[in-house]
Amino acid sequence: MGDVYGDIGQKPIRLVAELHGTVQGICFAHLVAARRGKHLSVPYGPVLNTHANEHDAALMVQGFVATLKRETESLGCSFIRMSPFWLQGRHSQAEEAAGSVRSPMHLLAEHVWILPLQENGKARTEEKILMDMRKTTRNLIRRAEKDGVIVSASQNPNTDMKHFLRLHEETRKRHGFTAYSDAFFAAQVQHFSKKNQCTLYLAEYQGRVISASIHMHAFGETSYHHGASDNAHSKIPASYLLQWTAIKDALKRGDRIYNFWGIAPISDELRAMSDEQKNHRVAQSSKLKAQSSHPFAGVTLFKTGFGGHV
Repeated sequence: MGDVYGDIGQKPIRLVAELHGTVQGICFAHLVAARRGKHLSVPYGPVLNTHANEHDAALMVQGFVATLKRETESLGCSFIRMSPFWLQGRHSQAEEAAGSVRSPMHLLAEHVWILPLQENGKARTEEKILMDMRKTTRNLIRRAEKDGVIVSASQNPNTDMKHFLRLHEETRKRHGFTAYSDAFFAAQVQHFSKKNQCTLYLAEYQGRVISASIHMHAFGETSYHHGASDNAHSKIPASYLLQWTAIKDALKRGDRIYNFWGIAPISDELRAMSDEQKNHRVAQSSKLKAQSSHPFAGVTLFKTGFGGHV
Protein backbone atom coordinates (compact mmCIF):
# COMPACT_ATOMS: atom_id res chain seq x y z
CA MET A 1 0.00 0.00 0.00
CA GLY A 2 2.98 2.29 0.54
CA ASP A 3 3.76 2.01 -3.17
CA VAL A 4 0.11 2.78 -3.99
CA TYR A 5 0.16 5.96 -1.91
CA GLY A 6 3.57 6.87 -3.34
CA ASP A 7 2.15 6.67 -6.88
CA ILE A 8 -0.45 9.32 -6.04
CA GLY A 9 2.03 11.68 -4.38
CA GLN A 10 1.44 10.73 -0.74
CA LYS A 11 4.93 9.94 0.55
CA PRO A 12 5.07 6.58 2.37
CA ILE A 13 6.95 6.24 5.66
CA ARG A 14 7.75 2.75 6.98
CA LEU A 15 9.02 2.18 10.52
CA VAL A 16 10.11 -0.91 12.44
CA ALA A 17 10.43 -1.32 16.22
CA GLU A 18 12.88 -3.86 17.59
CA LEU A 19 12.88 -5.03 21.18
CA HIS A 20 15.32 -7.58 22.59
CA GLY A 21 16.81 -8.05 19.12
CA THR A 22 13.61 -8.99 17.28
CA VAL A 23 10.96 -7.05 15.36
CA GLN A 24 8.03 -6.44 17.71
CA GLY A 25 6.15 -3.69 15.89
CA ILE A 26 5.71 -1.99 12.52
CA CYS A 27 4.21 1.34 11.56
CA PHE A 28 3.20 2.65 8.14
CA ALA A 29 2.28 6.29 7.55
CA HIS A 30 1.63 8.39 4.49
CA LEU A 31 1.47 12.10 3.78
CA VAL A 32 -2.01 13.61 3.29
CA ALA A 33 -2.57 17.13 1.98
CA ALA A 34 -6.14 17.58 3.22
CA ARG A 35 -8.26 20.70 3.60
CA ARG A 36 -8.35 20.16 7.35
CA GLY A 37 -4.55 20.35 7.40
CA LYS A 38 -1.49 18.66 5.95
CA HIS A 39 -0.78 15.63 8.13
CA LEU A 40 0.56 12.12 8.42
CA SER A 41 -2.01 9.31 8.43
CA VAL A 42 -1.29 5.96 10.09
CA PRO A 43 -4.00 3.60 8.74
CA TYR A 44 -4.74 0.59 10.95
CA GLY A 45 -1.51 1.02 12.84
CA PRO A 46 0.86 0.79 14.51
CA VAL A 47 0.79 -3.01 14.43
CA LEU A 48 2.28 -4.50 17.60
CA ASN A 49 3.17 -8.03 18.64
CA THR A 50 -0.05 -9.41 20.13
CA HIS A 51 1.97 -10.78 23.06
CA ALA A 52 3.56 -7.43 23.89
CA ASN A 53 2.89 -6.30 27.44
CA GLU A 54 1.63 -2.80 28.18
CA HIS A 55 5.10 -1.49 29.06
CA ASP A 56 6.69 -2.72 25.82
CA ALA A 57 3.71 -1.53 23.76
CA ALA A 58 4.05 1.94 25.29
CA LEU A 59 7.78 2.01 24.52
CA MET A 60 7.18 1.08 20.87
CA VAL A 61 4.41 3.61 20.36
CA GLN A 62 6.52 6.32 21.99
CA GLY A 63 9.32 5.51 19.59
CA PHE A 64 7.04 5.52 16.56
CA VAL A 65 5.45 8.84 17.53
CA ALA A 66 8.81 10.49 18.22
CA THR A 67 10.05 9.47 14.77
CA LEU A 68 6.84 10.56 13.06
CA LYS A 69 6.99 13.92 14.82
CA ARG A 70 10.40 14.53 13.26
CA GLU A 71 8.90 13.67 9.87
CA THR A 72 5.99 16.09 10.41
CA GLU A 73 8.43 18.92 11.08
CA SER A 74 10.44 18.24 7.92
CA LEU A 75 7.26 17.86 5.80
CA GLY A 76 5.42 20.86 7.27
CA CYS A 77 2.55 18.82 8.73
CA SER A 78 0.13 20.03 11.42
CA PHE A 79 -0.68 16.70 13.11
CA ILE A 80 -0.49 12.91 13.04
CA ARG A 81 -3.68 10.89 12.68
CA MET A 82 -3.39 7.37 14.06
CA SER A 83 -6.08 4.74 13.48
CA PRO A 84 -4.86 1.65 15.36
CA PHE A 85 -6.85 -1.53 14.82
CA TRP A 86 -6.79 -2.56 18.49
CA LEU A 87 -9.52 -3.85 20.72
CA GLN A 88 -10.82 -0.97 22.79
CA GLY A 89 -8.59 -0.46 25.82
CA ARG A 90 -6.03 -3.02 24.63
CA HIS A 91 -3.13 -0.57 24.73
CA SER A 92 -4.38 2.26 26.94
CA GLN A 93 -0.89 2.94 28.32
CA ALA A 94 0.46 3.17 24.78
CA GLU A 95 -2.19 5.74 23.87
CA GLU A 96 -1.33 7.78 26.95
CA ALA A 97 2.38 7.51 26.20
CA ALA A 98 1.77 8.90 22.73
CA GLY A 99 0.09 11.98 24.20
CA SER A 100 -2.83 11.44 21.83
CA VAL A 101 -6.37 12.79 21.98
CA ARG A 102 -9.47 11.04 20.71
CA SER A 103 -10.58 12.03 17.24
CA PRO A 104 -14.09 13.53 16.91
CA MET A 105 -14.97 10.75 14.43
CA HIS A 106 -13.47 7.63 12.96
CA LEU A 107 -11.62 7.82 9.66
CA LEU A 108 -11.53 4.09 8.87
CA ALA A 109 -13.74 1.14 9.74
CA GLU A 110 -13.88 0.46 13.48
CA HIS A 111 -16.15 -2.59 13.23
CA VAL A 112 -15.77 -5.18 10.48
CA TRP A 113 -18.06 -8.00 9.42
CA ILE A 114 -16.43 -11.40 8.95
CA LEU A 115 -17.78 -14.48 7.17
CA PRO A 116 -15.82 -17.61 8.22
CA LEU A 117 -15.10 -19.90 5.27
CA GLN A 118 -13.83 -22.78 7.40
CA GLU A 119 -15.26 -24.68 10.31
CA ASN A 120 -13.19 -26.98 12.54
CA GLY A 121 -10.34 -26.75 10.05
CA LYS A 122 -12.49 -27.80 7.07
CA ALA A 123 -13.94 -25.66 4.29
CA ARG A 124 -17.61 -24.84 4.66
CA THR A 125 -19.81 -25.87 1.73
CA GLU A 126 -21.56 -23.42 -0.57
CA GLU A 127 -24.87 -24.97 0.49
CA LYS A 128 -24.17 -24.37 4.19
CA ILE A 129 -23.16 -20.74 3.62
CA LEU A 130 -26.28 -20.14 1.54
CA MET A 131 -28.54 -21.63 4.20
CA ASP A 132 -26.96 -19.46 6.90
CA MET A 133 -27.71 -16.28 4.96
CA ARG A 134 -30.64 -14.03 5.58
CA LYS A 135 -33.53 -15.40 3.51
CA THR A 136 -33.91 -12.16 1.57
CA THR A 137 -30.21 -12.16 0.65
CA ARG A 138 -30.42 -15.74 -0.60
CA ASN A 139 -33.51 -14.92 -2.67
CA LEU A 140 -31.89 -11.84 -4.22
CA ILE A 141 -28.88 -13.90 -5.30
CA ARG A 142 -31.19 -16.35 -7.03
CA ARG A 143 -33.24 -13.54 -8.56
CA ALA A 144 -30.13 -11.95 -10.06
CA GLU A 145 -29.27 -15.27 -11.68
CA LYS A 146 -32.81 -15.61 -13.07
CA ASP A 147 -32.68 -12.01 -14.34
CA GLY A 148 -29.66 -12.95 -16.45
CA VAL A 149 -26.96 -11.11 -14.51
CA ILE A 150 -23.49 -12.45 -15.38
CA VAL A 151 -20.59 -11.90 -12.95
CA SER A 152 -16.99 -12.41 -14.01
CA ALA A 153 -13.50 -11.70 -12.72
CA SER A 154 -11.79 -9.31 -15.10
CA GLN A 155 -8.89 -10.78 -17.04
CA ASN A 156 -7.62 -7.28 -17.87
CA PRO A 157 -8.26 -5.25 -14.69
CA ASN A 158 -6.16 -2.24 -15.69
CA THR A 159 -8.21 -1.89 -18.89
CA ASP A 160 -11.56 -2.73 -17.28
CA MET A 161 -11.06 -0.17 -14.49
CA LYS A 162 -12.98 2.29 -16.64
CA HIS A 163 -16.19 0.42 -15.78
CA PHE A 164 -15.53 0.60 -12.04
CA LEU A 165 -14.56 4.29 -12.17
CA ARG A 166 -17.73 5.19 -14.10
CA LEU A 167 -19.93 3.32 -11.64
CA HIS A 168 -18.08 4.63 -8.62
CA GLU A 169 -18.63 8.23 -9.69
CA GLU A 170 -22.36 7.49 -9.98
CA THR A 171 -22.32 5.90 -6.53
CA ARG A 172 -20.43 8.85 -5.02
CA LYS A 173 -22.94 11.35 -6.40
CA ARG A 174 -25.87 9.22 -5.25
CA HIS A 175 -24.68 8.90 -1.65
CA GLY A 176 -22.67 12.10 -1.31
CA PHE A 177 -19.54 10.64 0.32
CA THR A 178 -15.91 11.76 -0.01
CA ALA A 179 -14.31 9.20 -2.32
CA TYR A 180 -10.82 7.98 -3.00
CA SER A 181 -9.39 9.40 -6.22
CA ASP A 182 -9.46 7.54 -9.52
CA ALA A 183 -5.66 7.49 -9.38
CA PHE A 184 -5.79 5.68 -6.03
CA PHE A 185 -8.09 2.93 -7.33
CA ALA A 186 -6.00 2.51 -10.49
CA ALA A 187 -2.74 2.28 -8.52
CA GLN A 188 -4.18 -0.25 -6.06
CA VAL A 189 -5.43 -2.54 -8.81
CA GLN A 190 -2.24 -2.18 -10.83
CA HIS A 191 0.09 -3.03 -7.95
CA PHE A 192 -1.86 -5.92 -6.45
CA SER A 193 -3.38 -7.59 -9.52
CA LYS A 194 0.07 -8.38 -10.90
CA LYS A 195 0.76 -10.22 -7.62
CA ASN A 196 -2.55 -12.12 -7.93
CA GLN A 197 -3.75 -10.41 -4.75
CA CYS A 198 -6.54 -8.33 -6.30
CA THR A 199 -9.62 -9.14 -8.37
CA LEU A 200 -11.88 -6.72 -10.20
CA TYR A 201 -15.38 -8.21 -10.49
CA LEU A 202 -17.83 -7.01 -13.13
CA ALA A 203 -21.58 -7.73 -13.15
CA GLU A 204 -23.24 -7.44 -16.57
CA TYR A 205 -26.92 -7.12 -17.33
CA GLN A 206 -28.19 -7.06 -20.92
CA GLY A 207 -24.65 -6.45 -22.17
CA ARG A 208 -23.87 -3.53 -19.84
CA VAL A 209 -21.72 -3.50 -16.69
CA ILE A 210 -24.04 -2.32 -13.90
CA SER A 211 -22.03 -3.24 -10.82
CA ALA A 212 -18.34 -3.69 -10.02
CA SER A 213 -16.12 -4.32 -7.02
CA ILE A 214 -12.47 -4.54 -6.04
CA HIS A 215 -11.49 -7.45 -3.79
CA MET A 216 -8.10 -8.10 -2.18
CA HIS A 217 -6.95 -11.59 -1.27
CA ALA A 218 -3.80 -12.61 0.59
CA PHE A 219 -2.74 -14.72 3.57
CA GLY A 220 -5.95 -16.77 3.53
CA GLU A 221 -8.30 -13.78 3.61
CA THR A 222 -10.42 -12.15 0.94
CA SER A 223 -11.44 -8.56 1.65
CA TYR A 224 -14.20 -6.58 -0.04
CA HIS A 225 -12.51 -3.20 -0.48
CA HIS A 226 -14.59 -1.12 -2.90
CA GLY A 227 -17.96 -1.47 -4.60
CA ALA A 228 -20.03 0.54 -7.07
CA SER A 229 -23.28 0.29 -9.02
CA ASP A 230 -25.29 2.37 -11.48
CA ASN A 231 -28.51 4.27 -10.89
CA ALA A 232 -30.54 2.97 -13.80
CA HIS A 233 -30.63 -0.64 -12.65
CA SER A 234 -31.09 -0.24 -8.91
CA LYS A 235 -33.84 -2.89 -8.89
CA ILE A 236 -31.56 -5.55 -10.38
CA PRO A 237 -29.76 -7.23 -7.42
CA ALA A 238 -26.45 -7.59 -9.25
CA SER A 239 -24.37 -6.65 -6.19
CA TYR A 240 -25.71 -9.67 -4.29
CA LEU A 241 -24.66 -12.10 -7.01
CA LEU A 242 -21.32 -10.31 -7.31
CA GLN A 243 -20.57 -10.86 -3.61
CA TRP A 244 -21.69 -14.47 -3.80
CA THR A 245 -19.35 -15.06 -6.77
CA ALA A 246 -16.44 -13.57 -4.82
CA ILE A 247 -17.27 -15.77 -1.80
CA LYS A 248 -17.31 -18.91 -3.98
CA ASP A 249 -13.96 -17.93 -5.52
CA ALA A 250 -12.51 -17.46 -2.02
CA LEU A 251 -13.70 -20.96 -1.11
CA LYS A 252 -11.96 -22.37 -4.20
CA ARG A 253 -8.72 -20.63 -3.18
CA GLY A 254 -8.97 -22.27 0.23
CA ASP A 255 -9.30 -18.95 2.07
CA ARG A 256 -10.24 -19.00 5.74
CA ILE A 257 -12.03 -15.64 5.97
CA TYR A 258 -14.20 -13.43 3.81
CA ASN A 259 -14.01 -9.90 5.17
CA PHE A 260 -16.87 -7.57 4.22
CA TRP A 261 -15.00 -4.80 6.08
CA GLY A 262 -16.72 -1.79 7.61
CA ILE A 263 -20.18 -1.79 9.18
CA ALA A 264 -21.91 0.49 11.67
CA PRO A 265 -21.96 -0.62 15.33
CA ILE A 266 -24.64 -3.16 16.22
CA SER A 267 -26.10 -4.07 19.59
CA ASP A 268 -24.20 -6.12 22.18
CA GLU A 269 -27.21 -8.44 22.43
CA LEU A 270 -27.08 -9.28 18.74
CA ARG A 271 -23.30 -9.54 18.78
CA ALA A 272 -23.50 -12.26 21.45
CA MET A 273 -25.86 -14.44 19.42
CA SER A 274 -24.75 -17.43 17.38
CA ASP A 275 -24.79 -17.11 13.60
CA GLU A 276 -27.97 -19.18 13.43
CA GLN A 277 -29.79 -17.03 16.02
CA LYS A 278 -28.57 -13.84 14.44
CA ASN A 279 -29.54 -14.70 10.88
CA HIS A 280 -32.97 -15.86 12.03
CA ARG A 281 -33.61 -12.38 13.42
CA VAL A 282 -31.84 -10.20 10.89
CA ALA A 283 -34.81 -9.66 8.59
CA GLN A 284 -37.10 -8.40 11.35
CA SER A 285 -34.64 -7.11 13.93
CA SER A 286 -34.53 -3.38 14.49
CA LYS A 287 -31.45 -3.97 16.64
CA LEU A 288 -29.32 -4.63 13.58
CA LYS A 289 -30.44 -1.46 11.87
CA ALA A 290 -27.42 0.78 12.15
CA GLN A 291 -27.31 4.27 13.52
CA SER A 292 -28.68 6.29 10.62
CA SER A 293 -25.98 8.94 11.05
CA HIS A 294 -23.11 6.46 10.78
CA PRO A 295 -21.24 6.51 7.43
CA PHE A 296 -21.65 2.74 7.09
CA ALA A 297 -25.33 2.65 8.01
CA GLY A 298 -26.40 2.14 4.40
CA VAL A 299 -24.26 -0.96 3.81
CA THR A 300 -24.63 -2.70 7.19
CA LEU A 301 -27.82 -4.64 6.47
CA PHE A 302 -26.48 -5.62 3.01
CA LYS A 303 -23.23 -7.03 4.41
CA THR A 304 -24.63 -8.75 7.48
CA GLY A 305 -27.28 -10.51 5.40
CA PHE A 306 -24.61 -12.89 4.06
CA GLY A 307 -24.09 -14.31 7.55
CA GLY A 308 -21.07 -14.08 9.82
CA HIS A 309 -20.13 -12.01 12.84
CA VAL A 310 -18.49 -8.76 14.00
